[in-house]
Amino acid sequence: MVLKRGLFLLLGLTALALGLLGIVLPLLPTVPFILLAAFCFARSSERLHHWLMTHPWFADALTQWQELRAMRKGLKRKAMVVSALSFSVSIIVVPILWVKGMLLVMALVLLWYLKGIPEIEG
Repeated sequence: MVLKRGLFLLLGLTALALGLLGIVLPLLPTVPFILLAAFCFARSSERLHHWLMTHPWFADALTQWQELRAMRKGLKRKAMVVSALSFSVSIIVVPILWVKGMLLVMALVLLWYLKGIPEIEG
């Protein structure tokens, strides 16, 4: 149980760091990493989960996701565009053909998942 909590904490901290980097790096998606961090913190650290859920930058989106399983239309669109750009750059840069294929499949699955998320107007 302690090992499981530790792994969730480590994964949550890593996701949070990547999400925060995504705020300043245009090709790194923020939303999926912050959602992952909230999921992991809920299973590992009550204090970090509370901090993230009440943080002024993330509280609205996380609360909407937690209560409605929905995202604001603009945030969803931004997540899709930035994810598509990020995967596109990765596919162009990677020289190995099978890795390009794997990245393409991952991108399509992520975009399909994001497209299916209900939207909140506003």
